[in-house]
Amino acid sequence: MSETVDNCESTPWEGRAILHVDLDAFFAAVEQLDHPEWRGKPVIVGGDSRSRGVVSTCSYEARVFGVHSAMPSSQAERLCPQAIWAPCRFARYHEISLAVRAIFAEETPLVQPVSIDEAYLDVTPGRHLSEHPVAIARRIRSKVAALGITCSVGISAVKSVAKIASDYHKPDGLTVVCPGHEREFLAPLPLRALPGLGPKTARRLEGLGIRTLADLAGLDDLTTIEVLGAHGSALVVRARGRDSRDVHENDGVKSLSSEHTFATDVRSLEDIQDALHALTAKVGRRLRRKGLAGRTITVKLRFSDFTTKTVRRTLPVPTDDESCFMPVARELLASAWSPGIGLRLLGVGLSGFDEKATQLNLLEGLGHSATADEASPRPERLVRSIDSVRDKFGEKAIRFGRDMRTHSAAEDPSEDA
Repeated sequence: MSETVDNCESTPWEGRAILHVDLDAFFAAVEQLDHPEWRGKPVIVGGDSRSRGVVSTCSYEARVFGVHSAMPSSQAERLCPQAIWAPCRFARYHEISLAVRAIFAEETPLVQPVSIDEAYLDVTPGRHLSEHPVAIARRIRSKVAALGITCSVGISAVKSVAKIASDYHKPDGLTVVCPGHEREFLAPLPLRALPGLGPKTARRLEGLGIRTLADLAGLDDLTTIEVLGAHGSALVVRARGRDSRDVHENDGVKSLSSEHTFATDVRSLEDIQDALHALTAKVGRRLRRKGLAGRTITVKLRFSDFTTKTVRRTLPVPTDDESCFMPVARELLASAWSPGIGLRLLGVGLSGFDEKATQLNLLEGLGHSATADEASPRPERLVRSIDSVRDKFGEKAIRFGRDMRTHSAAEDPSEDA
């Protein structure tokens, strides 16, 4: 356990206070919780290396060897041959995540989940609470530890700074950035510490001698536009420690997706469409579990040469029924891939969660070629009944013909935020 608090705790907190709570190596931590004999050992949660699986997450003991999330399982196996491998157990992770969220709800009504293992909390003194934010953060960490796992917490008046701070002393860390000290805290950090600044942008900036957030914060408006384009100004503003975004309840999930990595490159239309159908069904079920409905459908393809292509389309109204967005996903697939071209990975996602689902024919007037039964939403009662059976007896309790033909694959469980 490590802390960076400075003098904040000894003086009243003035203004907004935001916590970013991040569960440490969450999936691996749950596996070590349920298997005490694995504690202190390298644990990797993910897909089989023989079927092109990927690492979902790994314990800190495995990270010492260079293993990290989203790494091919085959590479992780080479780096850490002594690792203990565990398959993903989503139901168990969800159970612990709900217990953690209950802890958050005990502390403040303003909680914004970002994913299964992280959330923002507004603990501004005088708004709903009277205690010092540091005291609240310590209590949350203690309650989470009582569950058998750890979390790292960042505290700041600025949302993006709180997120960066939570990563500052991982694992089991507490980092507090006092109000008015945001730019000072950020200044020496590398560019990639800033959320939203990807590797390509970082390489471009580093090529110009811009290597720290202090360098980025010092860019003038003209240089910012020339180097980063129209969206660059937002990055520069955040590098200066300014971020006006508030914590919004139930506004954490921006998109929901499922990906399928094939054991061998797939080239036939039938196999690809079978996989697409299985993925859309899984996304639909997850949408209904979360009470979400989306408008924008995205299909992601990774080819044999590892190039990746993403195509998307926005529907006129939101839906949570895969029978409605499946035909559009098939059209998107056809626009980006042709039979005979080797496909390594396929993904389907939905975003644009701005309205509740509606039982309308979403595909009228879109010029699709789907059959009538595919274009019509199924009765909600039927959809819920299928979900209920699968929740009770497992994913394979109800399977359709094409599901039986889908190639075995390593599932990427991530839900984008």
